[in-house]
Amino acid sequence: MRAAADELVASGLLRREHGRGMFVAAPAKTMRELVPNGRGLAMPLTRGTVSGQVLGCSVGRAEGTPGRRLGAAPQDLLVHVTRLWRAEGRPLSLEHLYIPRELVPDLPTHTPQAGLHAHLEDSHRSEGYEAVQSTEPVLVDETEAAVLEVPVLSPALLIERVTTDEQGRPVEYVRSVYRGDRYRVVSRLSPPRPRRAPADPVPPTPHAMTGPESVVS
Repeated sequence: MRAAADELVASGLLRREHGRGMFVAAPAKTMRELVPNGRGLAMPLTRGTVSGQVLGCSVGRAEGTPGRRLGAAPQDLLVHVTRLWRAEGRPLSLEHLYIPRELVPDLPTHTPQAGLHAHLEDSHRSEGYEAVQSTEPVLVDETEAAVLEVPVLSPALLIERVTTDEQGRPVEYVRSVYRGDRYRVVSRLSPPRPRRAPADPVPPTPHAMTGPESVVS
């Protein structure tokens, strides 16, 4: 019995607390390090096996928050893609992706299950140039709880991102809800690097000195 318990502790399924006993270990959290990666259209950096599943794709008017974030007029059309991300086979986040319809005219009829951003860049030239992202704590509603397999009002992280192209035009708005018990944001901070001292100027090459020209008559 003890050998079996030791094996479960070693595998991370149980944790042993001195003087208290054995407890079921909480699942390891998926970590994301906030570092620039040069791609606005990208899945957050994570450790472990991460997979995405497209739950739905539709076209609608640019209303509410998505329309405002994309700077679209109410009569404009947006493509709305809903995806479920899993880490190690378990639900991690529910993502809502909004893109102007003019950039992806065929997406509702041809929605790739994998490599969605690569499809956008290769097929529609909607490569992201810069992105602004925010993170805040929220509580999940009934729909989010059912998809993420957590109780209603469980704590979560809301991550919103707006990506613009090289002309500064918004091309993507993403609203993702991450399970609070499975996701951790890590920031790497470093002091500013001192500026390099300018290199010593190279002295000009001296020219040959010549005296006044003599004229012999």
